[in-house]
Amino acid sequence: MAVTADDAGSGLVPFATAYALGGKQLQNLMVITLFVAITSTASAEAIAVGGLWSYDIYRKYINPSATGADIKKQSQIMVCVWCLCMFLFNGILDAMGLGLGWVYNFMGICIGSAVCPIAACILWDKTDGWVAILAAVVGFIGAVMTWLITAASLYDEVSEVSLGMLYAQLAGNCVAIGLSGIIVLVLSFMFPQNYDWSLMNQGIKLVESNTVVLNEDWESTPEFLAEASAWIFKYGWAYALFLCVGWPLIAAPWGVFPEAVYSLWASVAVCWGYLAAIIIIGLPLYENSATITRVLTFKPFTADAKESNKPISTTSAAAVTAVEASSC
Repeated sequence: MAVTADDAGSGLVPFATAYALGGKQLQNLMVITLFVAITSTASAEAIAVGGLWSYDIYRKYINPSATGADIKKQSQIMVCVWCLCMFLFNGILDAMGLGLGWVYNFMGICIGSAVCPIAACILWDKTDGWVAILAAVVGFIGAVMTWLITAASLYDEVSEVSLGMLYAQLAGNCVAIGLSGIIVLVLSFMFPQNYDWSLMNQGIKLVESNTVVLNEDWESTPEFLAEASAWIFKYGWAYALFLCVGWPLIAAPWGVFPEAVYSLWASVAVCWGYLAAIIIIGLPLYENSATITRVLTFKPFTADAKESNKPISTTSAAAVTAVEASSC
């Protein structure tokens, strides 16, 4: 059975593709994969919102002397509130009849204007806070205006259907990212902040003074951070250019894929997925094998173990800290 436009808008293309390639078993695996991905994303989003509220708003402006228990309570409350908001938003969108495709494209109009300002804030010492905020707000306003104007001019109406058309949403997304990026670039050169990154270490305030930390916080040393930054920029840019430029250019001569080419494309995607799964699951287990072994065998975590458990790439020391805390 062919996939209709409504099916595509409802996000059923992955399931139909999985069924066509591997039958019902592969389709069931796709259902499990997407369920886990969506629930983990929602969980991370709820935790992020709770952290932003408890640390950046509650402790900063409401209760500067908040204890760890206060922050934990505020974070738990905000997690519950945000989960309720997600549930309500989902019901509203479903009642409006908006499919996943419509929502996904519209999401870029809403949050695309924050991409360049946030990136500039954490990567460029010239960008001031007010510049980032102004760029994000103006970029969002420009994106919404462009979205509405494009829908009205190309499709002679402003409605749910015209606003969901590809060119209208594409125009809004491009303006959201492009306009905010231009504003950040221009204003940062006109009014440079020239921020001293070393001040960040002085501005970090611990919630409680008796926090258990590693005796040698090697992940926070300037040498380690510089090496990690160089690695990310080197391979991150290469990977992004390959996916955004190289891969589409390779596929462009084929045009509309015939069955044989699509089978090859799907095979490459499956191999890519297996390779990613092996790396994502296996590498952290290998890097933290010493910690995992000591946890499972109930052995004390000694200084030698700390040294032998240093990962070969940038991973968190949270597991090591947790083991130390439990042994204390």
